[in-house]
Amino acid sequence: MVTVIGNLKGGCGKSTITFNLAVWLAHAGENVVAFDLDPQATLSEVVELRKEEGVEPFINAYRPDTDPEPILKEHKGHALMDISASNRWTMRQAILMADRIVVPVPPSQADVWSTQRFLDIIAETVGRKRDWPEVVLFVNRADTHPGLRESDETEEALTYLSRVTVLKDRIGQRTAYRRSFSEGRAVFELSPRSKAAQEFLGLAKKLYPSLAKKRRTKRPVAKHAKLAS
Repeated sequence: MVTVIGNLKGGCGKSTITFNLAVWLAHAGENVVAFDLDPQATLSEVVELRKEEGVEPFINAYRPDTDPEPILKEHKGHALMDISASNRWTMRQAILMADRIVVPVPPSQADVWSTQRFLDIIAETVGRKRDWPEVVLFVNRADTHPGLRESDETEEALTYLSRVTVLKDRIGQRTAYRRSFSEGRAVFELSPRSKAAQEFLGLAKKLYPSLAKKRRTKRPVAKHAKLAS
């Protein structure tokens, strides 16, 4: 299954979501490969850091100059694609390969408008070439203060968009994601009982319900010796 993670606006958290999903799938014993199709190469960098720190399971991630198509023809399992609007041609190619497109949406009206434009690009790209892929939206970097309403308003606005599924699961704007990313670990590896970890695991199980009942693996222990380059 090919899952594309993206949106038009930068800063939506797509690389963080892609990385955490890749690690979660690997812990579930799944054969997973990731493609970093964003020229900023954030996903590639965190995967490389994970390898340097010796954190298992290792994640196989291809850098932005890789053509995913021949690899996908041979790959048996799950594929994740982190895409960027800065390369529209690559974005459109990824859309054509996608079984599902997951769209993280930060809580703002500007991001809702950006998401609508992204859906328009999906529609234009798919055209008559293939069936419309599954499109899943969720609020990412959500407000964590109970008095703020912008996340609720954003989620409600997303429900008016056509041909999409809007998940109730939200990922909060939490420092745990920045900390885990800086250490090459998924948020549920760094602090398994944290609110951030529970939020993410809820999202992952919604996206991969068939894997939700698999036994949770133990938290991996980092190897202090760095791997040979």
